[in-house]
Order: sequence, then structure tokens, then C-alpha cells
Amino acid sequence: MLNIIRGFCMALADSVPGVSGGTVAFLLGFYDRFISSLDDLITGNKQKKIEAVKFLLRIGVGWVVGFGAAVSVLASIFSDRIYEISSLFLGLIIFAIPIIWSEEKDCLKGKYGNALFALIGVVMVAAITYFNPASGKGMNVSVEHLNLGLGIYIFLVAMVAISAMVLPGISGSTMLLIFGLYVPVISAVKEAMHFNTAYFPVILIFGCGILCGIASVVKLIRTCLEKFRSQMVYFIIGMMIGSLYAIVMGPTTLEVPKPALTAGSFSILFFIIGGVIIFGLQKLKAMSDRQEAAAGVSEAE
Repeated sequence: MLNIIRGFCMALADSVPGVSGGTVAFLLGFYDRFISSLDDLITGNKQKKIEAVKFLLRIGVGWVVGFGAAVSVLASIFSDRIYEISSLFLGLIIFAIPIIWSEEKDCLKGKYGNALFALIGVVMVAAITYFNPASGKGMNVSVEHLNLGLGIYIFLVAMVAISAMVLPGISGSTMLLIFGLYVPVISAVKEAMHFNTAYFPVILIFGCGILCGIASVVKLIRTCLEKFRSQMVYFIIGMMIGSLYAIVMGPTTLEVPKPALTAGSFSILFFIIGGVIIFGLQKLKAMSDRQEAAAGVSEAE
């Protein structure tokens, strides 16, 4: 049940531009196991694959339930309440950064020269946002007019998005927002849930991109976390900081563009709600740690 709840929380994060599911896994203390399980599923021996399937299946059940619940309401409210939602995302990220720093302080302490990787993360995400052709132009990528070019675009963006999604930094949904695909993809998933077969090709293309992205990036992430953890954590924090700019500019990527988030359109209430959510995730992590410790004592006895 605990892993189902973990998957549910990851899905809620993955479904909205802000903190990634990887960040939630990081905050809840099972990120390394999550990445290792994905890698073992692809490259591990038979026993490791079995253990990976058991773990990921429970996570996956919670993720599907959470994502379905989120998608059923997101597509209809995202454009109308973009500034409140963006303020919520800012709260999620800003309150999450110090927690990640605290969790990883042992590997960061005394290695401040690696802060260069944080700068690289900031610049990379900000540059993607600034130079992306969809940003500020409300690029029309209507899934109802699917063609070869759009199909390739969706496939490549899905690879990038899932790579971001498994990293505890910028979310895959933020990447979709940057590339102008967030609302179209969310709408397509919602329509597919209602068995609108016209959207199945889009979901299939997007799913293939996700699988290719996972296969290509998970091994690299696992290796970097094992051998270059300090640099990776700094890079992740940098990506999270850079994603603040992506969220501020998010309204400009809608099909009908809106002005970027400003102090006037910023909602302090939703910003605080974002912080409360992060606080709740930390409480859930503490609860899960106590449960796992109790289980370990029981097994020892």
C-alpha cells in the first residue's frame, strides 16, 4: 500500500508542470531504488528483474490511478486558472529545494566547486525555455491534425520529457509546457480515457517516445548518481531553479497565449499551498521511514 501511495504522489507531480515525479521520489526517500529498479528491469538478471517488476508494479498501480484522477480535471482548468496553478508550481519548487539540499548535505558539504553544475542546470533549462519556438507564440500542435512532422515532434519531446521526469529536477510536464505540448497531450489522454479512438495514435507515439527515453537515460542516471552524486545533485538543484523561469513563462506557451506570470498575477495563496504539499510529502516520508524500520526489526526478530 505504501508503494501504491508513493506512485500516486509521483503521478500527481508528473501530471502538472512543476516538481517532477523524480523529485517526489527523492523527497519520499525511494529515488535510488526507483532508478535501480528501472535499470534492473532493462539490464538486470532474472532475479533482479523479478524484484524490479514487483516494486515497479506497485508504484505503477498508484501512478495510473493518480494520473487518471489528475488528467480528468487538469485539461479543463489549466488554461482558465493558469496563474494560480503557476503560483502553486513555484511554491512546490521553491519549498522543495532546501529539503533536497538538507537530504543530500553530506555529499554536497565541502564540494562547493561542483556548484558549477548547478549553474549549468539553470542555464540549460532557461535556454530551452527562451529559445524554444513555442515559447511566446502559442504554437498550434493540435492533436486533431496529426501528421508525420508532428508525430516525430511528439516522439522526440516525449523522450526529453520522460528523461526530465525521472530526474529529481525539472518535471516532464514542464518540458511539455516549454515545447507547447502540455495541454494537447493532457487533452489527448483525457479523450483516450473516454475511448475516443481518434487520439489513440497520439498516445501510442507518445508512449513509444517514453519507452525509448527510459531505455536510453536510466542507466546513465544510475551511473552518475553512484559515481558523481555531488555533481548530479547540484545539477538537479540547478534544473529546479531554472524551471522557475519556465513556469513564469508557461502562460505564453498556451495555444491562446497569455502574458507571463507577474507580481500582479501571482497568487500568494496557491504559492503557500505548494509549500504545504511539500511539507505533507516530508511527513509521508517520515511515516514510511518509521514503517520500514519497524518492518526491519520484525524481520530481524
